Amino acid sequence: MQRSGGRANDELRPVRLTRGYLKHAHGSCLFELGDTKVLCAANISEQVASWRRGSGLGWVTAEYSLLPASTHTRTRREVNQGAPGGRTHEIQRLIGRSLRTVVDMGGMGGEYTMNVDCDVIQADGGTRTAAITGALFAVQDAFARWRDAGRIESLPLIDFVAATSVGVVDGEVLLDLEYSEDSVAEVDMNVVVDGKGRLIEIQGTGERTPFDRKRLDELLDLSLAGAGRLIDLQRQVIAGGFETYGG
Repeated sequence: MQRSGGRANDELRPVRLTRGYLKHAHGSCLFELGDTKVLCAANISEQVASWRRGSGLGWVTAEYSLLPASTHTRTRREVNQGAPGGRTHEIQRLIGRSLRTVVDMGGMGGEYTMNVDCDVIQADGGTRTAAITGALFAVQDAFARWRDAGRIESLPLIDFVAATSVGVVDGEVLLDLEYSEDSVAEVDMNVVVDGKGRLIEIQGTGERTPFDRKRLDELLDLSLAGAGRLIDLQRQVIAGGFETYGG
């Protein structure tokens, strides 16, 4: 099949990012994956939920939302509906789980909470995977600011984390689905990976047809390769101290 922009089946969309995008956040990043754009912000508060008190450990939690004009037709603000919808709740829990996997809760300097907000300002597929990948930069920068303020000696970020989508469209296995592909995919999967190439979470569904073990292995191999490229990008940007990446 012919993909937009002439992308190969195993090719990611162009990645662009801008760190320190927000003035008041402890850490922030505008992460762009093709036409999907997610603004990730991380802030540390000096408290934890009541169930966490007395543990001496910190916590990482995430919130996710779609801005009204981010989609083809206007999305209603969920605050006006009284509570997050099922999809939103599921995605923000996924983001939180993924980030907690790579944070040392005992190294946060006390019972503090890292609050991560991921707001989709433009959606074209892969918003949850872009949120996870972009949030890593915001969390890293927030911890660096916490360290520079003398609150911790070293960053409690113990690994990298990135996510990507894969799927089957017209019988072909594709990496990093945009909306036009995701909306008609026979199989749709999101995969979260750490910096060692280990799986953190797999969300896979036979949307239109079941799939066998051979196809599952193809999807996992492709997702691991794609997420690995994103983690290499994270390493490069953070090690080099780059504020921006991509055109």
